[in-house]
Amino acid sequence: MEQAVAAKTKASEVRADIRNVAIIAHVDHGKTTLVDGMLRQTNVFRSNQQVMERVLDSNDLERERGITILAKNTGILYEGVTINIVDTPGHADFGGEVERIMNMVDGVLLLVDAVEGPMPQTRFVLRQALEKGLKAIVVINKVDRPAARLDYAVNATFDLFVDLGANEEQADFPVIYAKALEMRAGYAPDDLADDLRPLFDTILEHLPGPTVEREGPVQMLVTTLEHSSYVGKIAIGRLRRGVLHAGQAVAQILPDGEIVPGKVSQVFIFRDLKRVDVPHAEAGNIVAVAGIPDVGIGDTLADPDFPEALPPISVEEPTVRMTFSVNDSPFAGREGQFVTSRHLRARLMQELERNVAMRVHETGAANDFVVSGRGELHLAILIETMRREGYEFAVSQAEVIFREGPGGLLEPVERLYLELHEEYLGAVTEMLGQRRARMEQIRYGDGGTVYCEYLAPTRGLLGFRQPFLNVTRGTGLMHTLFSDYEPYLGDIEVARRGSLVALETGSVTSYALMDLKQRGNFFVQPGDEVYSGQVVGQHIRDDDLVINVCRTKQLTNFRDKPKRDLEGVEAPRILSLDDAMEYLSGEDLLEVTPASLRIRKKELRHDVRLREAKRASLAKAQAAGA
Repeated sequence: MEQAVAAKTKASEVRADIRNVAIIAHVDHGKTTLVDGMLRQTNVFRSNQQVMERVLDSNDLERERGITILAKNTGILYEGVTINIVDTPGHADFGGEVERIMNMVDGVLLLVDAVEGPMPQTRFVLRQALEKGLKAIVVINKVDRPAARLDYAVNATFDLFVDLGANEEQADFPVIYAKALEMRAGYAPDDLADDLRPLFDTILEHLPGPTVEREGPVQMLVTTLEHSSYVGKIAIGRLRRGVLHAGQAVAQILPDGEIVPGKVSQVFIFRDLKRVDVPHAEAGNIVAVAGIPDVGIGDTLADPDFPEALPPISVEEPTVRMTFSVNDSPFAGREGQFVTSRHLRARLMQELERNVAMRVHETGAANDFVVSGRGELHLAILIETMRREGYEFAVSQAEVIFREGPGGLLEPVERLYLELHEEYLGAVTEMLGQRRARMEQIRYGDGGTVYCEYLAPTRGLLGFRQPFLNVTRGTGLMHTLFSDYEPYLGDIEVARRGSLVALETGSVTSYALMDLKQRGNFFVQPGDEVYSGQVVGQHIRDDDLVINVCRTKQLTNFRDKPKRDLEGVEAPRILSLDDAMEYLSGEDLLEVTPASLRIRKKELRHDVRLREAKRASLAKAQAAGA
């Protein structure tokens, strides 16, 4: 078989009419804005067409959070050369997206903010590119900002390349200066052209075209999936070899080696912001293929006579997991459209088809599923997406995934980057010391700003963001990047937060909140419906307190002095999804519906929780005595 393949495979050649490029950057460094400018200046849009900003961030969640979550690709034509652009996520939690799309490109554009320089999330994506031997072009963006540090940005980027093990050719990168919002670029910061032509010219000159075998047997690795209501699943990847025709028979090679016959119904290429139906596509192009119903990420589409598989996509294993379960609260089924275990299981299995960095395990209980991801944000995006689709379910507290190593138990450790004012450094250092973090580096910047780098166990960073923001008065910035698995670092004692728990089911009254306002901060307001066992606030002490927030005033003939019902009652603390996930303890669940987020106790009955607490306390005392 190998001799037959070799006989049919022709000599390799470099296609000069194609460039496959990924754009990588830290969050909010202007990556998607730059793509907007590239699309506009290659006449993708009509002159009178109304186009929203950040057009590639088509997902509602991406636009709301201001981050790229899903890798997306488009293609433009510049001076007869097709430039296929892949917009990559900038957050390490979506590393599964990054790791697979790097298989499709031959070079990268690294976008760096002129003030901030290369930031932590830049490291992860750039490391993936350099390890695959890709060449890079560095674009220093926002050069018109008053505090721009151009020399620092370039030098720090070079240091980052060296630190990540770039070879001599990779470290000798060209630098382009840009104002992405104005769609201008140039070879010097004080000499920008009126358009992005210098950037396009540098892409054509510096980044190589794909090396292909045009006349060999067809071979393509599926790296992304899309779905169309007209043609079903659409497999996307770079055609490595041969010419793929509509109606052509192919062999679908699964990652385990099994070969399934199939037939391509349609072939698409990407042009502008659309998939364009074409009769055939040649090797080197990024193509989309329809007609193979059970195709999956990591499959190889090959010639049936020469079924040669490409190396399957490998991604780093998940580090954090949560339990997804059917919602069994008293309010279950009120707000959601999909509420049963069958619905929940089908949706989670559907997620596995396109999210290669996620894992789903069924448990002994029919209503519970353990979902593992690359971080809390990775899981939070899944939860938010499902609730917007009409799903109703409950999730548990996030917990890290341990491994067994030759020397014992191993746990995930992350590299934590902090930016804060020096007056808060002592308090933050004390907090991280309690969480078993160790400082690796510290640097003092302008205006009293301190930049710190820590190695911290993932356990210690779960629930750390809110206390960090509280200590730094909301001014601190933090970023994390998975480092490695290390030997277990010991127990972590974090101050437990007490909760205010509703005594009975009913509507919250302002009369009750007035009498209870000194007990803590509330998550509910008058008129909200609550149920017995629901967490309605945070206690000022570290133990739980059961309170009646539905109590009403007794009606008598006595007339009290008139006063405002809500006088002195603070506004409720409205929890976002991220806040609610951080708040959860091991005894809590988060009820997720399309309309509401409610924190509740796993055991809703107060007497049962009290008995279990007494039993646990007694067992702990006996263990200490022994």
